[in-house]
Amino acid sequence: MGYIDVNGVSFSLPDGRPLLADLAFRVGEGTTTALIGANGAGKSTLLRIIRGELRPDEGSIAIDGGLGVMDQFIGHGALSTGSAVASLLIAVAPARVRQAALELEASELAIMEQDDTASQMRYATALAEYADAGGYEQETVWDHCTMAALGVPFERARWRELDTLSGGEQKRLALEALLRGPEQVLLLDEPDNYLDVPGKRWLEQQLRETPKTVLLVSHDRELLARAADRIVTIELGAAGNTAWVHGGSFEGYHAARDARFERLDELRRRWDEQRQALKTLVQTLKVKAKYNDGLASRYQAAQTRLRRFEDAGPPEERPPAQAVTMRLRGARTGKRAIVGEQLELSGLMKPFDLEVWYGDRVAVLGSNGSGKSHFLRLLALGGTEPDATLGHVTAIGQTLAPVPHGGRAVLGARVVPGWFAQVHEHPELTGRTLLDILYRGDSHRNGMPREAASGALDRYGLVAAAEQTFESLSGGQQARLQILLLELSGATLLLLDEPTDNLDVVSAEALEDALTRFDGTVLAVTHDRWFARGFDRYLVFGADGAVYESEQPVWTETRVVRER
Repeated sequence: MGYIDVNGVSFSLPDGRPLLADLAFRVGEGTTTALIGANGAGKSTLLRIIRGELRPDEGSIAIDGGLGVMDQFIGHGALSTGSAVASLLIAVAPARVRQAALELEASELAIMEQDDTASQMRYATALAEYADAGGYEQETVWDHCTMAALGVPFERARWRELDTLSGGEQKRLALEALLRGPEQVLLLDEPDNYLDVPGKRWLEQQLRETPKTVLLVSHDRELLARAADRIVTIELGAAGNTAWVHGGSFEGYHAARDARFERLDELRRRWDEQRQALKTLVQTLKVKAKYNDGLASRYQAAQTRLRRFEDAGPPEERPPAQAVTMRLRGARTGKRAIVGEQLELSGLMKPFDLEVWYGDRVAVLGSNGSGKSHFLRLLALGGTEPDATLGHVTAIGQTLAPVPHGGRAVLGARVVPGWFAQVHEHPELTGRTLLDILYRGDSHRNGMPREAASGALDRYGLVAAAEQTFESLSGGQQARLQILLLELSGATLLLLDEPTDNLDVVSAEALEDALTRFDGTVLAVTHDRWFARGFDRYLVFGADGAVYESEQPVWTETRVVRER
């Protein structure tokens, strides 16, 4: 078993601004604790402090048991382009195995360059250390990992380049290695990103069954509800962000948080009332003491009591709310927003018919590679018979590549598509600050005065980043900006490709609220089970190529669907 104790940790940014203030919580033996909070609140910084990469200004970290770590973006950073599967597995291996494996690899390269006595001795020493560290036993574990994640043994997979694996395959491989490894304490940063729903369900089951102690960062509300024993929230504060611990799963999180806020408000109200009563008493005795010397001592005692009361300070205040307000407006369109007749995206699906009506909320479900994103892109281009004027498209570059297809997909009268792209690589926004993007506008959207632009950024929780360039933002901040651009574009048909992937919990809930008030039609590709609950139609891209509607979300198929 193992545990993590975070004891009064405070940390300031290089420019002196406080980021974390007196954080204290414990991740108990064999439990799974989720760390949540706004993008930029300091979650990843706290993980770096726990793993020893950063030193806190105050406080300490105590860890019992070996520590295994998975970064948010595996396959990047420390691993160079062209790295192989073996490099990924070595990166998440126990420290001694990792060091021995790296030295063994370096000594092998050295002996190939110069086969002399020194190189041979270095190689022999590296082999011995690798064996003593348990490297060969670890390769047996890796064999199980590659079979589970990739379907092939380690010897066949070890030299395969990571670039040939999907993000989900890389995550699954790293998770298999950590969950099967000897470390008793795991730090997992966004372990569910890029996993499809079956992969997320597998992760939830592993987290419920593992005897290891796990601290994870996640925004997937379904995973939080199903797998986390406790929730630690990093709450925003002017003097540094603090931590609040909810001793249950996410199912009861909102009720517990509301009850806590009510208690804090009540304590503050009572404190203010008592302070006002003491001030009134002091003022009354001050007036009376002018005419009655016998009240002078009572006046001085009341002053002392008020001073001590104020020196003790008020009770903890309700933390400031993370303000994200989305105003997706839209407008009325023709009754039929989308009509598809024998539509087929070449090589991806069988022909299907579709009618989407004004005001519909349609979740598009299916496995990766089934054609969901291509379907949204075809609609973003105006369908198969596009009008001269299209809406705002947040895509890679200024133009979209055509989508090979058969059949027809026609947009209705006054339907203006706006596309939220799953990827966040936008050369047209790179190098530009958020304020400049809104101020200058683009080919799909008029510019706006700087004061109005600042107000819009403030509603999306981005005003503090107004002078930052787009590429310097976190994934969640980039996603919020793209939704803001859709808001400003006048789109009446929202085409959302995995919109909640990088949004924190508050932003995802703000998006859900905005969609309920949006005057138009919504199609969203999603693997977010919590988000999908808010839709009234489900269009499923089946594993056999058939496209059909379901009354309930379908995440895995166990039957063959007949062609329409």
